[in-house]
Amino acid sequence: MTTTVVWLRDDLRLADNPALRHAADDGDVVVLYVLDEASAGVRSLGGAARWWLHHSLAALGAAVEAAGARLVLRRGAAIEVVPAVIQDARADAVVWNRRYGGPEREIDAAVKTWAGEHDVEAHSFAANLLHEPWTITTGAGEPFQVYSPFLRACQRAEEPRDPLPAVRRLAGPDVASDDLDEWGLHPSAPDWSAGLAEAWEPGETGATRRLTQFVDGILDGYDASRERPGVEGTSRLSPHLRFGEVSPFQVRAAVAGASPREDRDAFLSEIHWREFNWHLLYANPDLATVNHRAKFDGMRWRRSPGDLRAWQRGRTGYPLVDAGMRQLWQTGWMHNRVRMITASFLIKNLLIDWRAGEQWFWDTLVDADAANNPANWQWTAGSGADAFPYVRVFNPVTQGRKFDADGSYITRFVPELAGRDGSALHEPWDHDPPADYPEPMVDLRRTRRRALAAYDDIGASGR
Repeated sequence: MTTTVVWLRDDLRLADNPALRHAADDGDVVVLYVLDEASAGVRSLGGAARWWLHHSLAALGAAVEAAGARLVLRRGAAIEVVPAVIQDARADAVVWNRRYGGPEREIDAAVKTWAGEHDVEAHSFAANLLHEPWTITTGAGEPFQVYSPFLRACQRAEEPRDPLPAVRRLAGPDVASDDLDEWGLHPSAPDWSAGLAEAWEPGETGATRRLTQFVDGILDGYDASRERPGVEGTSRLSPHLRFGEVSPFQVRAAVAGASPREDRDAFLSEIHWREFNWHLLYANPDLATVNHRAKFDGMRWRRSPGDLRAWQRGRTGYPLVDAGMRQLWQTGWMHNRVRMITASFLIKNLLIDWRAGEQWFWDTLVDADAANNPANWQWTAGSGADAFPYVRVFNPVTQGRKFDADGSYITRFVPELAGRDGSALHEPWDHDPPADYPEPMVDLRRTRRRALAAYDDIGASGR
C-alpha cells in the first residue's frame, strides 16, 4: 500500500483539498504542516496571522484526528523538513497544492527535485485559485496589467471545477510531531488577542459557518451594503480564504444562482480581484518591496516616525481614519473601504511610503497574504497595476459623511465621539471637541497639494 506525505500550507481544510483527496484515495497518509521561517525569501507571518494560524492548526488537528490520523507539525526549512518526514514515514510519495509566490515556488521545485533523486513520487495540484496564473494571459501571452480585461478573460475561460467532497477517513503511520503550543504562535506576554477571539472563529468549521451566514443573509443587498462599514455588509471570508480553510471553488459554488444577480456578480468580482492580485504576484515576486511602476522610485517620501505612530494608533484626529485603525488593532481586520481611506491618508496626506503601511497591515491583519496586501497598497499608492490614480485623494471627512452618516462605525471604535452626529461627529474640532480626542494632525487641503506636488516632481511619464 502506498504511503503519501500530504504537505499542507495555505490549504488548512479537509474539504475540496485535491492533494489530500488524491493521497487518501491512494492509501495511507501523513498529513504534514511545516512552519517555515528559515527558507530564504519566505516572509514570516505577522502577529495577527500567527494567532490565526495557531487556532486554525488546532482546529485542523482535531479534524484530522477525528478522521483517524494525526496532524504532524514540524518547524524549519522545508527543503530539510519535508524529506526528513518522508524518510521517517517511509513514504512512497509526497503531494501538495500549488503556491504562487516566487520563493515558495523555488522551495517546492527543490523538494520535487529531491523527491526525483530519491525515487519518491511528487505531485502538485490546483486548489487555491479558480484560474492559475499561466492559464489567463493577454493575446500576446503576457500577464494582464488591467483588471477589467482580466475579469473578462476569466469569464471566457474554462469553467472552474466543482468542489471536491471532504475527506472523512484517514489512516497512516505514526510520525513524531512538534507540540503546537511550543511554537509560540499565540501571544502570551501579554496576550493581546481577546478582541480577535471575540471577532473570529478560525478553522474550517468557522469558515463553513461564515460562508453559510453570508449566502443565507448578507449576500442579498451586498452590492450596496458592502460600502457601509457600520453594517454587517461584507462576507468576512478573507482570513478563511487566506489560510485555505475554504476554497474559492467552494465559495463560487455556494453563491452560484444567488439573486439578485447584481449582488452575486459584485461579490464574485471581489473573488476575481483576489485572483488578479495573485496573478500579479506570480509575475512580480517582489510586489511587497518594489514599485510596480518604476517612476514611483523617485517619490520623495517623508520619514516621520511620530506621524506613522499616530496613524498606527488611530490618533490622527480624523474620526473615520481613527475608527479604521482602531478596528484593525482590536479585531485584526478592517472594512475594505476604510482600508482604502486609511491607506490614502498615510500615503498622500502624510506622504509616508506605502511600504510602511503595508508592513503594519502585514503585522496586524488576520487576512494579510503575500499578494493582496502589497497589491492593494500599491493600488492605493498609484504605483501598482491598474492602480487608483495618485492624484485622487480620499477625503476622510467626505467619506465619513457618505458611508457612515449616522456614525455607527465611528462611534463603535472611537467612543470619545459617542452621542455626536453631523458635523460634530465628522469634524469634531469645530464643535467643542472632547478633551481626550486629538486635534487633526494635518490640514487635508494643504497636504493634498503637497502630495500632488510630489507626484508632479516624479513626472507624468514612465512605466
